[in-house]
Amino acid sequence: MSSEYLPGLAGVPATKSNISSIDGEKGILAYRGYDIAELVEKSNFEETSLLLLDGNLPTQHELTDFDCQLREERRLKYKIRTIMKNLPTAGHPMEMLQTAIASLGMFYGGQEVLSDGIDGNDVDYIHSMSVKIISRMATIVAMWEHIRHGYDPIEPRDDLSHAANFLYMLDGKEPDPLAVKIMDACLVLHAEHTINASTFAAMVCASTLASPFLVVAAAIGTLAGPLHGGANQRVVDMLEEIGGPENVQGWLDKRLASKKVVWGMGHREYKTKDPRANVLQKLMVEWGETHGNLSQQFETALKLEEACEQALGPKGVYPNVDYYSGILYREMGIKPDQFTAIFAISRVAGWLAHWREQLSDNRIFRPTQIYTGEELRGYVDMSKR
Repeated sequence: MSSEYLPGLAGVPATKSNISSIDGEKGILAYRGYDIAELVEKSNFEETSLLLLDGNLPTQHELTDFDCQLREERRLKYKIRTIMKNLPTAGHPMEMLQTAIASLGMFYGGQEVLSDGIDGNDVDYIHSMSVKIISRMATIVAMWEHIRHGYDPIEPRDDLSHAANFLYMLDGKEPDPLAVKIMDACLVLHAEHTINASTFAAMVCASTLASPFLVVAAAIGTLAGPLHGGANQRVVDMLEEIGGPENVQGWLDKRLASKKVVWGMGHREYKTKDPRANVLQKLMVEWGETHGNLSQQFETALKLEEACEQALGPKGVYPNVDYYSGILYREMGIKPDQFTAIFAISRVAGWLAHWREQLSDNRIFRPTQIYTGEELRGYVDMSKR
């Protein structure tokens, strides 16, 4: 057995999985063998979620049934609302989301049916809990936008798609069709991305046979870190720091000279452009052409993209999915501190797919370490220290 230490387990296979794959050289991300670009064009978040969970594209009957289940599970128990109303309003939405999801588990027992393998009642329980969590994650995030400002939340509608209902619950207005299209695309694009920090946290928690609510809560806590899920919020902060399109070139020159990160540029897994960014770039152009009067921040983003392409493109560094999603969310009127929570309401489909896969061939994670401390030594009495 190798005792080589690799910081962050970089490149170390932690599992065998058939859920998603990345070809970093060709710039391809696939869910269950389907190219993400094709899924965004031809599918939607509901169908993509079921694909991730079950492994195959559903029949029309299966998709309709799943969609109906999601719509039926959107409402939240009033006790969860009470918990949310008593949380500090200045807290980050990700901290609220982790608290609310973990609390939900107290209302839905049954994890005792789980075993080291999936059969019988396990399948029904796993499907039922997956529907509840996917559906209510979006409800919780949307409700928090009102609760933290002292208002009653807007009730969900069962006549809208997952993306459209989420946008409706944020502001109570009939959602713009293009905004719905963009939100649905973002949900599909962020739903899964092989074994990353939050997915690995979910797998480790799942391996202990903890409840799915705690599995997802563990993943949410991991995603909340700025090195993982917070990059799109930092893109917006960066654009505000630049100030306007006329400042882009000078800002970028100084940034690169000081070897600082340009948020939203480059991706560890891709040697070419992030395939998810290609999709959102087109939607960003469509948004600009449709809505005309663009914000200064949007104009700044377009100028920075152009400047970075010239400076970083030859090095294989291109805008990633976080660059475009942050800009688009901001243009749709979504608060920057909600960006990572929106990431979570999408990625939960992937987390739950990995939860199910982990249970199908479970072994508790128990890595080892390389000890670097003191050799065995005797206790020293207080008077002699």
